[in-house]
Formats: sequence, C-alpha cells, structure tokens
Amino acid sequence: MTHIKPSPQPSQVASKTISDAGLLRGSLVLAAFAMLGCGLLYSLAGVGVGQLLFPHAANGSLITLNGVVAGSTLVAQPFSDARYFHPRPSAASYNPIALAGSNQARTNVAARERIEAERLAVAQREGVDPMSVPGDLMTQSGGGIDPHVSPASAALQIARVARARSLELPQVESVVQAHTEGKQWGLFGQPRVNVLELNLALDSLSAAMAEPQANGAR
Repeated sequence: MTHIKPSPQPSQVASKTISDAGLLRGSLVLAAFAMLGCGLLYSLAGVGVGQLLFPHAANGSLITLNGVVAGSTLVAQPFSDARYFHPRPSAASYNPIALAGSNQARTNVAARERIEAERLAVAQREGVDPMSVPGDLMTQSGGGIDPHVSPASAALQIARVARARSLELPQVESVVQAHTEGKQWGLFGQPRVNVLELNLALDSLSAAMAEPQANGAR
C-alpha cells in the first residue's frame, strides 16, 4: 500500500528556503577583506617591493646636493640663465601639479603663432638661423614637464653655454656627450639629454675649475 506524504504548506516552504542568516556576516567579511587586503596590505606590499628593488625610482628619482634636494630627473625645471641649457617650452609652466599639454591641433592658428614665436626666440638667443631650431625646442611636450631635450637641441646651445661659462667648446661638448642617453633598452624612444643632470654637471665642472684658481690667488 502506497503512502502519500502531505504537501508542505507554502509558509513552511518559505521558512525553509528563504533566510538571511549569515548574509550580514558574509558582507562584513568581504568588506573587511577588500579594505584590509586590497586597500592596505596590497598597497604596503607594493611600497615595500618598490623600496627594496627600486629605491631611487620609488622615491621620485630625486637628485640631492649636499643633502638638499635639487630636483628630480623626471621633472623639467625652468632655466633662463645663459650659463644653463634650456628645456622644452611648457604649457604647465613646469608645475608638476598642473601637468598638461596645450591640446592645440597642428591647424590651430594660436599654436602656429606660438611655435613661430618660440622658433624666433630660440634663434635669437642662440644666434642661429631660425630654420635650424630643432622641433622640441619650440614645441611643448604632452605632460608639460619633459626633462629631456634631443641631442640636436643640446648641441644648438653648446656655444652659448661655453661663452657664458668661459669654457672651451670641447669641454662643454664632452659633458653633453657624457649625459646623452641612448634608446630605452636599446629599442624604444630616441636618444635624449636630461637637462637638469647636464646643468648640474656643468656647475660641478665650473666649480672644479674655479677651485685651483682660487687657491692660487691666495
């Protein structure tokens, strides 16, 4: 004889299948894991690995002189003195907080006028023909703080810097050559010269040459 079990009432089924017990606890555990694991531990691990393997880059690639920060190899500085090599123009006024390019197209009339004005200004400053001014000395970089210029732009400024520092051309050329970087890993980008590092090296050279003269005058 077959016994048929009575069907459960709808209220009984609902009480057995629908329950929020544990949902709050699971949500809290997930939130805690996300905040502590991803927000704190992952960040600390990234900082620790960076400080361990790449301490110079992790701290901003800073350059220090006598314990004082002179700048960063990643950020251009506005040099205007004739004794120094000049960087590219900056749409952000060399402010790292205001990173920006001009966002002006090649067809923009204002951009064309600005570039032509830069060309003439550089040509007058360096005493060269305007058509010989390299493109990077009259155009702004995308970020506004490009720390490099092309070797051609550095070469254009050698004569002025040598005159202003009372140095021989080969002396300045040697410093420029020593601070000319090749392509990244030999594959990417173009040869370039870090303007800040180059100017600091010239300051060191001038100081080293002035010291014997000062000692001899005593």
